[in-house]
Amino acid sequence: MSNERVLMKGNDAIAEAAIRAGCGAYFGYPITPQNELIAYMAKNMLDKGRVFIQAESEIGAIIMVYGASCAGLRAMTSSSSPGISLKQEGISYAAGADVPAVIVNVVRGGPGLGNIAPAQSDYFQATRGGGHGDYRCIVLAPKSVQECADLTYLAFDLADKYRMPVIVLADGMIGQMMEAVTLPPEKSFAELPQRDWTAGKMSARQPSVDGRRQSRHITSIHLVPEKLESLTKERFKRYETVTANEIRYEDMGCGADDDLVLVAYGTSARVCQGARMLAEKEGIKLGIFRPITVWPFPIKELGKVAASGKPILTVEMSMGQLVEDVKLSVFDAVSSGTAAKAAKIHQLGRCGGMIPTEEEVFAEVKKILGK
Repeated sequence: MSNERVLMKGNDAIAEAAIRAGCGAYFGYPITPQNELIAYMAKNMLDKGRVFIQAESEIGAIIMVYGASCAGLRAMTSSSSPGISLKQEGISYAAGADVPAVIVNVVRGGPGLGNIAPAQSDYFQATRGGGHGDYRCIVLAPKSVQECADLTYLAFDLADKYRMPVIVLADGMIGQMMEAVTLPPEKSFAELPQRDWTAGKMSARQPSVDGRRQSRHITSIHLVPEKLESLTKERFKRYETVTANEIRYEDMGCGADDDLVLVAYGTSARVCQGARMLAEKEGIKLGIFRPITVWPFPIKELGKVAASGKPILTVEMSMGQLVEDVKLSVFDAVSSGTAAKAAKIHQLGRCGGMIPTEEEVFAEVKKILGK
């Protein structure tokens, strides 16, 4: 089926891609709007003889992911906004113990219980660590059902490569929409990277002491401050490698002759594409810059686009979170000499589960340009 195009929901595409990427264990807890994902995993993981557990809570689910990953399996959990909040302690543990994990957040309106409508207001939570302590997660933001599959498949490889949690940051719209998708090939467990650091590899790899096998203690607790500082600094060097090698973005026609540049990700980027079509009818040229990794954010790449000095409009389904990284990108461009002057930054945000319309975005563009 990997060469066929099939019609799937975003949630189902994420689940199927995870299975094909070699996910050996899934732990979750139901919450709208990602319930199709957990239902798909319940059927198909068990059909393949893999581990599926509906945990007693979101907290239980993420700790099970931690344990399964330490035992040597590719492991995943999924949830939506308030459920992800409950997982933050476990995500911090995984980051602090260098344990790979894939976490899917199909974002809904908040704060609090909010509602089940699409939103992008978990951006800060995802890109700034979210839990306690100094750490980062790689964060991948799909804008289509095809990218739901592709980026989930990639997430497992990145988690193993850098031994860190990776978040797939979708939203209720992308999770629920149906589109044609070409699914990636299925990996056998024999094809997966060897995890020589895991508890599951102890018998083969650990030396014995006095005839007894040494235990392998995978932990995030380090009571000596100097040791914890040293390990954290080593981890941040790895984050620098991630930043150097794993930034992904889409430049949709940005050029020096743009009247204005739109910056958006996920569903908002799709809306911006419609707004650009409206603008073309009136002779207005819009560039669109879409970060795919929202951490690491393509700061320098957006800075080069901002070097034209043309105004920037950030479009997001929140009161203003993505815009902070856009400002950092422009500041970096000016301070590094890439841009002669700072581009003026504007922000259009809807919240509470509201999605900006193409007409709304285009109206804001005309307002900024004085047309």
